[in-house]
Amino acid sequence: MSGSIARATLEDVAREAGVSLATVDRVINRRPGVRERTVARVEAAISKLSYRPDPAAARLARNRSFRFCFVLPTGTNTFMGQLAEQVRQTAEWLAVQRAFVEILHVDVFVPDELAATLERIGPGYDGIATIALDHPRVRAAIDDVVSQGTVVVTLVSDAPTSSRLHYVGIDNTAAGRTAGSLMGRFLGGRAGKVAVIAGSLSLRDHAERHFGFTQVVSTEYPNLAVLPAREGRDDSDRTRELTRALLAEHRDLVGIYTVGAGNRGIGSALEADRRGSDIVWIGHELTPHTRRFLVRGVMAAAINQDAGHEARSAARILLAHCSGEPLMPDQERIRIDIFIRDNLP
Repeated sequence: MSGSIARATLEDVAREAGVSLATVDRVINRRPGVRERTVARVEAAISKLSYRPDPAAARLARNRSFRFCFVLPTGTNTFMGQLAEQVRQTAEWLAVQRAFVEILHVDVFVPDELAATLERIGPGYDGIATIALDHPRVRAAIDDVVSQGTVVVTLVSDAPTSSRLHYVGIDNTAAGRTAGSLMGRFLGGRAGKVAVIAGSLSLRDHAERHFGFTQVVSTEYPNLAVLPAREGRDDSDRTRELTRALLAEHRDLVGIYTVGAGNRGIGSALEADRRGSDIVWIGHELTPHTRRFLVRGVMAAAINQDAGHEARSAARILLAHCSGEPLMPDQERIRIDIFIRDNLP
């Protein structure tokens, strides 16, 4: 005898209750037209067989499927490349659920381009997961898309006052505070200036990280002065030049916090400068590049968010909303990971 128990089907319930499949379907979906005595028989059969509805099978029976679109940034951001790969892997699971995914790359640093893209594609999809720019034009576009019946979740960076259903990502203010605390601890009482290089402070995740970092450093480490943030648009060539300029302009520079991407540029500039080994550098995301800089001792710590968890969470949330299925909030909470050279996976 097999050690596994086969899952009860809709046909099993109909057979046990002595009714048609159509009647069972009406009872399960609370539609009218079924006598109370028959409803009781069907519910008794469901209880006896421990029947649990299979949403994918139900969609197949009704010839229903969903279309989702993930809107991700253009450019060479390695983490976003990892996220896109995780979305592609998640798409295989979604296809079994009769939900199909497309990936669209857009320059998310340009609000008009992102907003126009959302407005253009919105009617063609049941759900959209997008990297959000917290800008009036983008918020209005999200509101318009939602008003037309397409559900939107924001991914990595949020637009909280829009009509989006859910934000999938870490608490970025907490991540920035974590970076500030690590910076102060790694510097161990040294005094000097700390630079901040963001992709764009128009991205809410970058702005929140910057706020959290500055909040901790300015209140808990008075020996450190945080310089005005410079924007590198997550581009390695730009961040390389910004880092070189910072090293040349501030002889008392002791730390660099990378709020976004462009880490290859920062790492190469630090390795090429004789003062680079004295700079405490903290950044975000564990990628092949940051891993290399951590191993070499160029980077002190990387604050990470799991791209796979985020892709799967966004997919689950879109599917659950469109299918009317419940969510497990704890499963969708994205945690903050801290990696140093000694605990790399």
